[in-house]
This record gives sequence, C-alpha cells and structure tokens, in this order.
Amino acid sequence: MRSLASKLTLAFLFVGLTGAFLVALFIRLHTQRQFDQLVLKQNQQTLINLLTQYYRENGNWRGVESVFRPDSNNPPLLSDPGSRWEARRVLFSIANPDGMIVFGGVREYSRQRLQASVLNKGIPLIVNGKTVGFLLFNPAFDRWNPGTPEGNFLINVTRASIYSAIAAALVALLLGGVLAYTLTRSLRELTQATEVLAKGEFGHQVKIRSKDELGQLAASFNKMSSELARSNELRRKLTANTAHDLRTPLSVILGYTEALDDGKLQPTQEIFSILHTEALHLNHLIDDLKTLSLADAGELPLNLQPVEPLALLKRIVSAHQIKADKKNIALKMKATPNIPRIDADVERMNQVLGNLVENALRYTPDGGEILLSAQTQGDEVQFQVGDNGSGISADDLPFIFERSFRGDKARTQNEGESGLGLAITKSLVEAQGGAISVESTPGIGTTFTITFRATHTKN
Repeated sequence: MRSLASKLTLAFLFVGLTGAFLVALFIRLHTQRQFDQLVLKQNQQTLINLLTQYYRENGNWRGVESVFRPDSNNPPLLSDPGSRWEARRVLFSIANPDGMIVFGGVREYSRQRLQASVLNKGIPLIVNGKTVGFLLFNPAFDRWNPGTPEGNFLINVTRASIYSAIAAALVALLLGGVLAYTLTRSLRELTQATEVLAKGEFGHQVKIRSKDELGQLAASFNKMSSELARSNELRRKLTANTAHDLRTPLSVILGYTEALDDGKLQPTQEIFSILHTEALHLNHLIDDLKTLSLADAGELPLNLQPVEPLALLKRIVSAHQIKADKKNIALKMKATPNIPRIDADVERMNQVLGNLVENALRYTPDGGEILLSAQTQGDEVQFQVGDNGSGISADDLPFIFERSFRGDKARTQNEGESGLGLAITKSLVEAQGGAISVESTPGIGTTFTITFRATHTKN
C-alpha cells in the first residue's frame, strides 16, 4: 500500500473502530457497576436493619441465611423478589469481627478470613454499641446472565454500543477519506511541481489551498520556484553580457593581429598601445568573474585587520583625484573625529570604495561633486559615497546590485564596463561582515552607504 491517502484513511478507520470499541466496553462496565450500586444503595439500610435484628435475636450469625430464603416472611430484598437465593450469596457477604466470612460470596471464598484492609471497606454491623460483623458487597455475577432483567438490559446496551461503533466507523471512514484526499492533494500538486522544476521549467507555481503547514509549504515552494526562475534569468543575462563583453576586446585584438599578420598594417607604438589596453580590459573582466566565483563559493581570500576609516578615505581620494580633476568634478572627503577602527581587508576595501567612486565619476556631470564621508552610528561605522549626478530611477534601484545590471546600457558599454562592479562591491562588503545600501533620487544624486561594526576605539 503506497498511497498516503489510503494509509491515512485506514488510520482514521482504525482510530474510529478502536475508539468505538473502548467506548462500548466502558459503557458496559460502567452501566453494570452503576446499576449494582443503585440497587445496593436502595436496599442497603433495609439489609442492615434485618441483619442487626437477626443478630440481636440470636446472638450469633448461625442460620443467617434464613433471612434471605424465598419462603421467609421478610420483605423482598434488592427489588428482585424472584431472584434465586444463590444470586444473593454473590451479591454481598457477611463477615464476623475476626474477618471470617459467615455468609455470601462466591463458594471458593466461603469460610475464609479477610484482611483488615478488606474489612475496612465494608459496613460495620453494630448491635448494642458493639461491632458484631461487617457487610461487604460483591459483584453480582449471576444477576447479569441472559434472561434476567439485568442481563437483558445489558444486552440492549451492548447492542446499541455495537450499532454506534459501526456508525462511528462509517463516519470515520468517510471523514478520513475526505480529509486524506484534501491533505494529499496539496502534496500531489507539490510533487508534480517538483517534477516540472526538475525538467528546468523554473517559475512554476502551485495553488495555496490553506493557511496551515501545507499552505506554508506551498508558499515556500512558490517563493523558491520564483527565485530559481529569477536566478536562472540573471545567470542567462550574465552569460550573454559576459560573452559580449569578452568578445569586444577580443575582436579588436584579433582584427589588429590579423591585419599585422597579413601585412596590411605596419606595427606602430599606437597599435601596441591599443592591443595592450584591450588586453588589460580582458584581464579586468576575467578578474571580476574570478572574484564573483570565489565569493559565491565562500573562498574569497581575506586579510582582516584593524583599519583606520580615515586612512581608507584618504587613499581613495588620492587615487582618483587626477581623474576627477580631468572631468572637472570636485572630489571631497569628510570624517567625524575619533572614528573607531573596523576589522576589514585593506585591499578589498580599496576595491569596494574605488568601485563606488568610479561609478560616481561615470554618472556625475562636469562641475559636479562627489563626497566621501565616514561617521559613527552607535557601535557601527558608516562609509558613504554620494554624488549629485543623474541618479537612479525607482524602477532600477531594487536591482542595482544584481550581476550584469546596467542602468544606462549604451553608456556603460561604450566605457567598457562589464556591469559586475556593484555586484562585486556587494559581495566584497558582505564577505567582510558588512552591509551596503543605496538611496537615489533621479536628477539629484545617489548615495551608497557601507556599514561595519566598530572594533577598536581610536585613541
């Protein structure tokens, strides 16, 4: 039996039958016990009066059975004038003060001495202030045989319990089948959806039919499927863009080398300079891809050490000052005093801040301004690289750190960029335990914020 629905249905049926059987058994035993107690309570005082009167008149318990014989002049006991005398022997027992049974009980217990713990459960028979015996009630086995009123009553109760058990089993089977189908429907849909994903059809969604654990599982699957589709699309774009970016410098190099080889061009210093520039461009693209692959694998080599934030800013400003001056862009630095150190890799942080400054220089017009700043926020240190350039549209902002994303595709390609700069920046920051975010307003400017936890307070 491999079907989960069948297993669940049978499980519900088994639970229903077991519960119905236990209820029927409990009803039978409880009914019999309560009926005995009712009968005994109704006749208990009459029986006590008869027994104490007999002992008062005879001074002992010999011949006490005469009280219960059918031909006795005593009133009928136990609301059952037609019951047999032997039936009353098993309904109750009489013991003397020493615990010896003098009447009643099943035959194998006749004339046995009872323990004090058993006697304490009985009712003392007191004559003239003295305990002369104990009255103990026993299960009335014979009174529940078929043919007796009690037996017929118990048979009817048992029959009703059986019918109820059958009805409960049928209801359990029906409800179990419906519930099993409902539960397994979502699982079947998820199974089919995983098979679709296994074929490479990412983005497939399943219907969320409930808000319970199965509904949460379906929601998680849908989210995973969407992320896989998105990741696959990004990978496809990255592959296409990278192939295009690699092809461009290669085409230049191949064109010049073929022309030189055919003798159509004479080697000049200018040609060698072009070839060298394109080779550097290829090497830069390869380094970017290598950095991303190492970051994805968690194998990016890092040399973390206490770093002065102000020293990082000064180094970046010095490295890009000439390029900023050529574009007539003011490159400024601002830092609050006594900034704590951070644990970071100096070379990787130079790469991170350098990428952000290069990005700002690319999109800041002549006469614009780029500001590098560092400040403390509680126990954190924040670096900011802000410009008053063209800004980023609200539609592009959520995807700015994705690989191969280009906000201005034509301009980026003309400048030979791979579109991996911000993706690499984000990977490097997170690899060092930091976080990066961006705020931008079109026409006003963009600000990137990098946050690290402070480690050492500057003296």
